[in-house]
Amino acid sequence: MVKIGSIELGDFPLLLAPMEDVSDPPFRAVCKENGADLMYTEFISSEGLIRDAAKSVQKLDIFEYERPIGIQLFGSDIETMGECTRIATRANPDLIDINYGCPVKNVACRGAGAALLQDIPKMVLMTKAVVDATHLPVTVKTRLGWDESTKNIMDVAERLQDIGIQALTVHGRTRVQMYKGEADWTLIGRVKENPRIKIPIFGNGDIDSPEKALEYKNRYGVDGVMIGRASIGYPWIFNEIKHFVKTGQHLPAPTVTDRIAACRKHLDFSIQWKGDRLGIFEMRRHYANYFKGLPDFKQFRMRFVVADTYDELLAILHEVSETYEELMYNG
Repeated sequence: MVKIGSIELGDFPLLLAPMEDVSDPPFRAVCKENGADLMYTEFISSEGLIRDAAKSVQKLDIFEYERPIGIQLFGSDIETMGECTRIATRANPDLIDINYGCPVKNVACRGAGAALLQDIPKMVLMTKAVVDATHLPVTVKTRLGWDESTKNIMDVAERLQDIGIQALTVHGRTRVQMYKGEADWTLIGRVKENPRIKIPIFGNGDIDSPEKALEYKNRYGVDGVMIGRASIGYPWIFNEIKHFVKTGQHLPAPTVTDRIAACRKHLDFSIQWKGDRLGIFEMRRHYANYFKGLPDFKQFRMRFVVADTYDELLAILHEVSETYEELMYNG
């Protein structure tokens, strides 16, 4: 049984990665329904939370059915990170996660996210400030290092464990790699094998199939895997991996009806949580992913991204249902 503090996550938990502009409550709802064991909010700026910025505060919204859930924070100032941890703790998540992995320029160039990989003593002090500011378990997500010449994850893992973090997720790339190339899990496996490491180690990067999840579980010995981009438009990946790990068999692929139902649930919650205008607008990035692989879908995709009322969207979903169910039936 893998545990973070007193949170029991099963034998091989599957974590939903915190993804900016993706991992909001509507998206998390469909992932939870389809087998995600532990989820995180989108990362929240400590400075934004201190300023009471509306977007940052809204990201604190969590719902009972999502548990266990972590609030992920990032920032460049130690004192501010401690204060925003106290604010996040009042939102009553199950844990607090610190982002030391985000590679994007407007985060890293402000001294936050993966930038801390260039200043391990500051990372250690910041992590201690967060641990001291909450009664909740604190976890960390980071990368192998800043670049090829500074892959310092072994040192980072030991030092962060020593000051009290209770789990570590490692993305198998450096900051300089961004999301390019193939993730290297070799060092993740070495962190897990380190006899000094007692906390759960989760691997992240390129897990996009049940076969790969099982292969990496066996090869690198990680306690669980975190899935990000492969879950966008395909929340079924969590249950597919669980079933394959347990039985060696594949679940049937989601039908067109399954895809429409998940998309509809996501859309409904998006509107409920964000309001009609924003809820409809922000769903536009998801339609192509929900219906990926369907032949000649471009005409529908174009209509989805210009539709601006709920009734229009329902009508398009109905057409998709009729078009592709008939196609599958005749096929």
